[in-house]
Amino acid sequence: MTDIRVPALGESVTEATLASWSKQAGDAVKTDEIVCELETDKVSVEVPSPATGVISEILVAAGESVEVNALLATVSEADASEVSAQSAASEGEQPGGDLRSGPEAAAEAIDVVVPALGESVTEAVISAWNVQAGDRVSANHTLCELETDKVALEVNSPASGIVSRVLAEAGTTVAPGDRIAEIRSGPDDGGTLEPDSAQDAPSARRLMEEHGIDRSDVQGSGRDGRVMKPDVLGAIDKRRDTETPKPDRATGIGEADVAAILTSQSPLPDLPRDPAIVDDAAREERVRMTRLRMTIARRLKDAQNTAAILTTWNELDMTSVMEMRAEFKDLFQKKHGVKLGFMSFFTKACCIALKEIPEINAEIDGEDLVFRNYVNMGIAVGTPAGLVVPVIRNADALDFAGIEVRLAELGERAREGRLAIADLQGGTFTISNGGVYGSLMSSPILNPPQSGILGMHKIQERPIVYKGEITARPMMYLALSYDHRIVDGKGAVTFLVRVKEILEDPRRLLMDL
Repeated sequence: MTDIRVPALGESVTEATLASWSKQAGDAVKTDEIVCELETDKVSVEVPSPATGVISEILVAAGESVEVNALLATVSEADASEVSAQSAASEGEQPGGDLRSGPEAAAEAIDVVVPALGESVTEAVISAWNVQAGDRVSANHTLCELETDKVALEVNSPASGIVSRVLAEAGTTVAPGDRIAEIRSGPDDGGTLEPDSAQDAPSARRLMEEHGIDRSDVQGSGRDGRVMKPDVLGAIDKRRDTETPKPDRATGIGEADVAAILTSQSPLPDLPRDPAIVDDAAREERVRMTRLRMTIARRLKDAQNTAAILTTWNELDMTSVMEMRAEFKDLFQKKHGVKLGFMSFFTKACCIALKEIPEINAEIDGEDLVFRNYVNMGIAVGTPAGLVVPVIRNADALDFAGIEVRLAELGERAREGRLAIADLQGGTFTISNGGVYGSLMSSPILNPPQSGILGMHKIQERPIVYKGEITARPMMYLALSYDHRIVDGKGAVTFLVRVKEILEDPRRLLMDL
């Protein structure tokens, strides 16, 4: 028996996410044949088999986080001839190399199963099917879309062929490994398999049908211009804003009518109905909450019910950060290929402060306190589908360019609805920037089980006393919400003051002060 373990991932990289398995338990493998792929914050790593044999057990599911040297799977060793025979049989060949013939070779039944959904995610709902029984599909053609508590996932065809059966209808709750369809693969029956075109997401097409949205009115943000669910939600909001009925007061009751009514002794006359006064039900729209929205509501309420949330504020003079950004943003983009934003400054400052006040980067687990010697920074992002918090893993080990590159990647995937489960897991602290929407001050809610969240707000010039004189400076209110069960007031205030000190004099970032 030979172990397959996580290889060394590079300097300062201690963990990775298992992106996908190319082999399953029972499959034959040869030495150095790729069995799975790992993703770190920097690169993708292919893991080869250390021996020839058969995969006897897979111990880590796709989407889970693993550390260096963690056990991934085991291989039962076998000689090359046995492995070749098993591989040939699985590919429809006799051990001697002759192709099998007859109905068994003509059409092979391949199951379509629910993929791994990520750590702690045990079920999903089939939101829509893109095909039906009898449809011919090519390999990697999108068959259906699943919705979990966190993200929407597309299920692709494992092979070219015909959809022989659909085993779970739209709206069905399914678990990882459940069979949901069957593909009959085999020689072409005279038809031509067309390549998978850039089709809109099933959930997006359903929403467009339900709300009468024309496809040409929606700008697709997905791959090759595919329309995703958030795109349609944005189009619905835009149409609702433009179609809000405006009251026509011209046919309503005028001042003369009111005076006549007040002085008249006769019964009230039949007056024209104000078109603005209509049946409330006719002006309402009932839409079922998505699983993402239900999860957001549940988690935020759980945070209020469980944690002892307290917020402390301070104000930050943004002059130095703004001057440094203005001076170096062009050179930064030319060298690193990404814009220099404010979020990298705040991320670096928070990483330093979290190491000095470690309880804000910790969490309560039962009767234990779990302290972390790393920072996985969650960045709250508002999308048409709802609030998501993608995570920059090991943010404390990244430089400005590394943070900005990762931010750009996660932001693009969030807007397109392409965030993976691994992108949302493992956060230890969160930054939320309400200032991009114009918020001057707010009290952010914790993202459980985290113990702290920093709220950034609008930069606004305000008169302050600076070096003995009243002058206008670009100021920002900062808010730190924290769990008072684990973080004392002194630690929270010290943390916020430390962030303020670093950002008001960014040279401290270079001097590690």
